[in-house]
Amino acid sequence: MAQAKNLSAWASLQQRTRHGDSLFAFITLAFALLVVALVGVIGVVTWVNSTEARDKFGISFLFQQGWNPVTGHFGALPAIYGTLISSLIALVIAGPLGVMIGVFLSELCPLRLRTSLSFLVELLAAIPSVVYGMWGVFVLIPFFQTSVANPVAGSIGQWLPFLGGPVSARSLAAAGVVLAIMILPTIASITRDVLAVVPSNQREAMLAVGATQWETIRHAVLPYAQAGIIGGMMLGLGRALGETMAALMIIGSLKDRIEPSIFQASITSASLVASELSNANDELHESTLILIALVLFVITLLLNGLARFIVWRAGRGPVGSARA
Repeated sequence: MAQAKNLSAWASLQQRTRHGDSLFAFITLAFALLVVALVGVIGVVTWVNSTEARDKFGISFLFQQGWNPVTGHFGALPAIYGTLISSLIALVIAGPLGVMIGVFLSELCPLRLRTSLSFLVELLAAIPSVVYGMWGVFVLIPFFQTSVANPVAGSIGQWLPFLGGPVSARSLAAAGVVLAIMILPTIASITRDVLAVVPSNQREAMLAVGATQWETIRHAVLPYAQAGIIGGMMLGLGRALGETMAALMIIGSLKDRIEPSIFQASITSASLVASELSNANDELHESTLILIALVLFVITLLLNGLARFIVWRAGRGPVGSARA
């Protein structure tokens, strides 16, 4: 009799557990689908509200220059160019620096300093973008123009047009530098966290055969963590692509054409939408700005898809295969 009761209680417990597992799985699936739905809603809303601009300009809108709300002539190429180039400058600067900071914090930093330095690095990510923008306007721009842009434009710029003059105070290059500082803590923190989970036997095997610490980091630690490091860089790139306030304050407001030099003013897609949407002259102007936002949305999705592919390929390399 007692055995039958025990079996009955056990069966009841198993049934409740199955129901609880099913409920938990359903709830987590619902939240996952909610994220997908939000992305879909954003895409649908921007697509529908940009219909007038798409019907008027077509695909040529992506390759045209010019921005005149009075005559209704608009082109997205300057904004796309400014977005991609400023983000690329930021990634070129912040990528190597962020990885080196992450390596130092994870592999070389004394334990008594690691927590404090990690906190300071993460604190940079919490600073509002408007503060970065103000710092760029009052500190970076004067220094950058006199100490970097003018000397480079006067020397190398004579042979390389994209580094030539005339030099503008608010410029594509200055915006790229500020964006680099903004995404630096993201790349550094992710690199540190990825390196921290590399198995210790990776390091011990190299050290056992007489490798130096640098050789161990270069040949054992970094290759093992390369997929995560690339993912961190792509995450930083995503933030640079969507940055609005700091870019708006530093890059200038050149909407109608592309200047050949990175030391001249430009515009980004996000800053263009933010600066004009509330003051749109008519429905075509508003629809065009929404179309710019849609283009930025698509660019972000494509770059994130490319990032996932790169991370996947990196994980399937020799080191990734060894891990599997």
